[in-house]
Amino acid sequence: GHLHNSEAFNYGVETWKAYKRGGLSKDLVEEQKKVQEADLLIFQFPLFWFNMPAILKGWMDRVLVQGFAYDLSKAYDGGLLQGKLSLFSFTTGGSQEKYAIRGGIRPFLWPMQHGIMHFCGVKVLEPHICYAPERVSEEKRKEMLTAWTQRLKTLWKEEPIDCSPEWYFK
Repeated sequence: GHLHNSEAFNYGVETWKAYKRGGLSKDLVEEQKKVQEADLLIFQFPLFWFNMPAILKGWMDRVLVQGFAYDLSKAYDGGLLQGKLSLFSFTTGGSQEKYAIRGGIRPFLWPMQHGIMHFCGVKVLEPHICYAPERVSEEKRKEMLTAWTQRLKTLWKEEPIDCSPEWYFK
């Protein structure tokens, strides 16, 4: 489509305007339909540089646009994706002890869980973390898979975290 302001490009404004006029590409509209239809969004990824991989962040930037996922006057508990749950399930390169030395893993989750999901009105479940699976025994990896399988069976019984700074930084 055309740019709203070709003199001063602003990605957020351009995607918002494109969403409002129905000008997003077909693949993004299809992804938004999937999000709309979902009750639970599970994001499975390897933690990379203490964050989600760039390809997943790019998906969020392109799909969760203003007007669809959030409105600046309706954020957090009033966000546009209310009624949905999210779960970040990821692996790390370092052991749980390595993260404990740095104050634990929770502070790294603030921008992902609070800054994206909660901002859009999505309730956030406790993350599922498999620490350093490539550095543990085959038996331990099987235990990780069993724990994930068991958790998937009971997800709907879980209470979301409160997404407060205290949860992340205590």
